[in-house]
Amino acid sequence: QVPLVESGGGWVQPGGSLRLSCKASRAITSTFNTYIMAWYRQRAGQERELVAEIAPGGPITYAESVKGRFTISRDSSRKTATLQMNSLRPEDTAVYFCNQRTAKIPAGNGSWGQGTQVTVGS
Repeated sequence: QVPLVESGGGWVQPGGSLRLSCKASRAITSTFNTYIMAWYRQRAGQERELVAEIAPGGPITYAESVKGRFTISRDSSRKTATLQMNSLRPEDTAVYFCNQRTAKIPAGNGSWGQGTQVTVGS
């Protein structure tokens, strides 16, 4: 498995923004370009849920609750996937996990980062 290193979580007031980054620290670029990169989140007492996913070449999927507020992107040269989160709401509070898989692996499986806490509150 390829370690995924996440950064960028923290506390923010409602309406604020945060940017999460996930680096595939040991992947080579050609391999990174075959991976589907995704962000999931897990709220307290709830199951982990997909937030956004970006496939090689750019097909992107967003959860309905974050459409228009969150943007996922990937940078092959840096082997990084980024989640820009704007207009944050208290209900976005969760631990956010980076995920990496190939197309042969079902969604929700593959490699995971350690998680980063995002807290939205006044």
